[in-house]
Amino acid sequence: MARPPQPRRITLGGRDAVALTPQEYEQLIASRRQIGGQSARVRVLAQQAKRTERLLHDLETLIATEADVCRAHAHRPPATNTDGDAVPGDADIGCLRCAIAALLRRHRDPAA
Repeated sequence: MARPPQPRRITLGGRDAVALTPQEYEQLIASRRQIGGQSARVRVLAQQAKRTERLLHDLETLIATEADVCRAHAHRPPATNTDGDAVPGDADIGCLRCAIAALLRRHRDPAA
């Protein structure tokens, strides 16, 4: 495995410095710009993730049902298996509120 290039150290006016060729300097500046751009994109994505998390929490609160029973209908919401997936045919398909509640429960755990 090749060793990384070692900088050329010089003393300039009594201070230690590193000498770069014009090409190395341009590469350094380009790398800094790329890192700055990536940092800005990561910051925007983090903000979007936080907003999405708040939205999902608000949606979950809005459609939350007590004891997993929909108050608007006399039926049970979709049951879930051990993986958190809805079990087909176990709920009233017409209840969108219960289907959304089950979806939010399934995706609540970040490890899923």
